[in-house]
Parts: sequence; C-alpha cells; structure tokens
Amino acid sequence: MANTASARKRIRQNEKRRVRNVARVSRMRTFVKKVESAILSGDKTAAAEAFRAAQPEMQRAAGKGVVAKNTISRKLSRLSARIKALATA
Repeated sequence: MANTASARKRIRQNEKRRVRNVARVSRMRTFVKKVESAILSGDKTAAAEAFRAAQPEMQRAAGKGVVAKNTISRKLSRLSARIKALATA
C-alpha cells in the first residue's frame, strides 16, 4: 500500500483517469457499432450519417491518447471504404 501522500494522490488520479478512459473507449465503440450495423443493413445514407457522427468521437479518443492515432486512421479508412462500396453493390 502507498505510504506517502503523493503516492496516495497518484493512486486516486490514476483511478479517475482509468474510469474516464474506459468510458471514452466504450463510447467510441458504440459509435463504431452504429456505423457497422448501418453498413450491414445496406443503407448508404444511414451509414454515411453514422460515420459522420462517429468520426469526431474516434478522433477525440486518439487525441486524448486512449487509442493510437494510426489505429483510428486505419479504422476510419476501412469504414469509409465499406460505405463507398455500398454504392457499387
């Protein structure tokens, strides 16, 4: 167990940040699931709208350091490609 006041404070800060980061990741995943379900339904307009809502949330998660920037770039690129493919199919 932490003995110093600074170590106890660090434990409190870490727990607050952990809870906040878990919430951010969960929120991002929810937005991504909405996009994926719209893609699976085949509705391009709904998928594009969900993608526009998800994009800033995903970028925010990357900006806060919760997930890596390249990971978000890759996921956005793949979602965008899947939405574009709906038009030709």
